Amino acid sequence: MKLRTKDILGLEYLSSEEISFILDTARSMKKISTHSTKKVPALRGKTIINLFYESSTRTRTSFELAGKRLGVDVINFNFSTSSTSKGETLKDTVVNLQAMDPDILVLRHSAPGTAKLIAETVAASVINAGDGAHEHPTQALLDLLTIKESRGTIKGQHVAIIGDIAHSRVARSDIWGLTKMGAKVRVAGPPTMIPPCIEKMGVKVFYSVDKAIQDVDVIMCLRIQLERQNKYLLPSLREYARFFGINRISLSRAKENVMIMHPGPINRGVEIASEVADSKSSFILGQVANGVAVRMALFYLLAGEGEENVTH
Repeated sequence: MKLRTKDILGLEYLSSEEISFILDTARSMKKISTHSTKKVPALRGKTIINLFYESSTRTRTSFELAGKRLGVDVINFNFSTSSTSKGETLKDTVVNLQAMDPDILVLRHSAPGTAKLIAETVAASVINAGDGAHEHPTQALLDLLTIKESRGTIKGQHVAIIGDIAHSRVARSDIWGLTKMGAKVRVAGPPTMIPPCIEKMGVKVFYSVDKAIQDVDVIMCLRIQLERQNKYLLPSLREYARFFGINRISLSRAKENVMIMHPGPINRGVEIASEVADSKSSFILGQVANGVAVRMALFYLLAGEGEENVTH
C-alpha cells in the first residue's frame, strides 16, 4: 500500500486504510529508538525544512528528532531572523526555499488553510504541523497510535474529548481520525467552547464532565486556547477547573482503567490536576514518545520507500 497524496494536510483527507498504514509503519519505526545508536541511513541525502511560524516545544523537537533518526538533513527555519521579518510573504519564502530542492516542508502557521495553500504551490511534500484552529494531523496520529497500543484496537473505544473544542485543531483531527477508525467520540466543555453543529462530525455533545466521562475508555484533556480567542469565554480559570477540570474526584466517576491523555502543553490545576497527569492512568509521556515514531513514519512514506508511487 502507498499513500495517495504527496502531502499530509489533515486526517479529514486520509482514508481509514491510509491511517492504519501510517500507524503500522510508525510501530516499526519505534524499534529504531530502542537501539543503542538511534539512527539509520534510511533517508540519507534527503532534506527537510521545519517552518514554524508559531511557538512549539514537543512538535518541533519531535519532527527534528524524527528526521535525524532517519539520516535526514534537517533545517530549522527561524522566523525572527528570516526575511519574513523584513516583509517577505510566506508564499515568496516557500518558493525560494523550494528553489533549493528540499524533499519535505513541515509547516506550522496561525492561519487555517495555510498548509494546503503551500502544498499547492511547491513540489516538495508538505506536512501540516498545525494550521490555526483547523487541523493538527500528526498529533491525532500519535494519539491513535497510543490508544491502539494500549487497547489493542481503536474500533469500539469510547473517547471523551474535554475542553476548548471550538479553538482546538487537535480536537478536530482527533475527531476525524477516531471516527474513521471506528471509535465512539463525545465532546464536553463550556457552551461557549463547543462549536455549532459539531454533531455533524459524528460526535455526541455534553456540557457536564461527569456525564461525559461515564463508561469511556479514554479521556482526552485539552487546554484553553486563549491565543485563538478574540474574547474571554469564561468567568475565570478557577471556575473552569471546578466544573471542567479532570481531577481525582471527577476521575472516580470514570472506568478504573481509563486512559488519560493530553496533547500538551499542560496547564496543571486548570484542565487537569497534577495528581491525574502524573498518575498510572496517564499516557501523556507515551504520546510524546509516539510522536517521534509517527513523524518518522511520515517522513519515510513521503520521501523514502514510497516516493516513486506518490502522486503530485
